[in-house]
Amino acid sequence: SMIAHGTLALEIKSGYGLNHENEIKMLRVAQALKQVFPIPIFVTYLGAHAVPAEFKSNPDAYVDDIINISLPEIAEKKLADFVDVFCDKGFFTPAQAERIMKAAANLGLPAKIHANELGYTGGIQVAAANGAYSADHCEYVGDEEIAVLQKSDTVPVALPGTSYFLGIPYTPLRKMIDAGLAPAIASDFNPGSSPVYNMQMIWSLACTQQKLLPQEGLWACTLNAARALRIEKHMGSIAIGKSASFVTTQLEDAVRTIPYYFGANHIYSCYLNSQLIYKAN
Repeated sequence: SMIAHGTLALEIKSGYGLNHENEIKMLRVAQALKQVFPIPIFVTYLGAHAVPAEFKSNPDAYVDDIINISLPEIAEKKLADFVDVFCDKGFFTPAQAERIMKAAANLGLPAKIHANELGYTGGIQVAAANGAYSADHCEYVGDEEIAVLQKSDTVPVALPGTSYFLGIPYTPLRKMIDAGLAPAIASDFNPGSSPVYNMQMIWSLACTQQKLLPQEGLWACTLNAARALRIEKHMGSIAIGKSASFVTTQLEDAVRTIPYYFGANHIYSCYLNSQLIYKAN
């Protein structure tokens, strides 16, 4: 369904097992999907999605398990491309997030981070300081966070579907772009906060609720999204030297009309590396 709606590269995060056995199982399933579907799939270990009930009184012990048990096995067996941490109020502190990110980096696993979804919690600062590829959510971004991002290669990723579904603030994309940042947008498709996989709808929300121009929304879900995965040299735009990966539509002036007619699927066909992988009936 994601491919049929125009997604040509996908990141899958674990994070719903919250113990070593089930997180590893989720990573193995995600890896198996790479063999089934034609699009590039990137797998992210998000064992630090929440503190399990049995560790509520001692979350540092769970962080120790992630660092000493899970990360070495994941690196050895090549089960993930990235490592993520939910750094926010009631979840993991900046210090705990940094411990996990540094341990992952020592094993050759680049970092991502869930940051500032619930408040100004220092997650974006930790992301930038540790070279995280992306900081996802970023609903709470002020001048300090923007200044930090301006000096880093961390891509801020807004998740408009989450703000819509949960009724929380939207990432201030207009302010970020006006400050010279190049944010991405993504679906955050998950059962708890954003049950939407139609990126055309996400593009629409970014325009109507976050005041992006249609062209800016297109860049955010294509080239900037590719930057968040560090595949922008190969995908994300139509350019000499990149893979011929693109979608077609039968709409006139599609860049403006796709986000305007929200909630529908306007994709007619999808090509990956010049090969047709989907065509509407």
